[in-house]
Amino acid sequence: MNAATSKASRRAPAAAAGGSGAAVDWRISDRPVAYPDAVQFMETRVEEIFQGAAPEMVWLLEHPPLYTAGTSAAAAELLDPGRFPVYRTGRGGRYTYHGPGQRVAYVMLDLRKRNNDVRAFVRDLEQWVIRALARFNVIGGRRDDRVGIWVRRGAPDNPASRDDKIAAIGVRVRRWVTYHGVAVNVEPDLDHFAGIVPCGIEGAGVTSLWDLGITATMPELDGALMAAFAEVFDVSIERV
Repeated sequence: MNAATSKASRRAPAAAAGGSGAAVDWRISDRPVAYPDAVQFMETRVEEIFQGAAPEMVWLLEHPPLYTAGTSAAAAELLDPGRFPVYRTGRGGRYTYHGPGQRVAYVMLDLRKRNNDVRAFVRDLEQWVIRALARFNVIGGRRDDRVGIWVRRGAPDNPASRDDKIAAIGVRVRRWVTYHGVAVNVEPDLDHFAGIVPCGIEGAGVTSLWDLGITATMPELDGALMAAFAEVFDVSIERV
């Protein structure tokens, strides 16, 4: 494992009903991880999970500032190509930004042990983030025409009210093992999103916990993510 992966590790035995029946490693990196290193690690781990040689994993980390292009990304949506490194990736979705102050959660689960249901897995990811945000009294939600988790800014009857994106979701599945995952904005530099059309949606806003006036720390969000993961994926969390 790359040295940046983590010195902290969490292990969650999966419940028999709907779970893998094995253990889920829960890891937290304590410094930014280069994107190519993260992808290489995930691809190796996915193969190990498929072969039954390693437990499933949730990996929490941050990246240095960069843009990633999903399988649906259009060239015109990259507004400032020279601003940060750009990585083509096999996950679903379009352009997104990763950087300090954003919690990225890479989720490597074996769907063969979860009814081979990709749509249910994505819905669970969405619900996971929604429940974690609720612990900070943030009402996040899905939008039928937009990927990710959104918050409503302003009163519903206010013409100036809008939806701002607080979390991105993009996944890939290889031989029924998932990877990539979600990215929750805690305290990133929101100006860094200006170099792309986030998720291909013109005029869509981007927000963060701090932008909403909630000065949560990264460890506090990690705790909320851990608790919500246990609820949504029906597992018990055991720290090791």
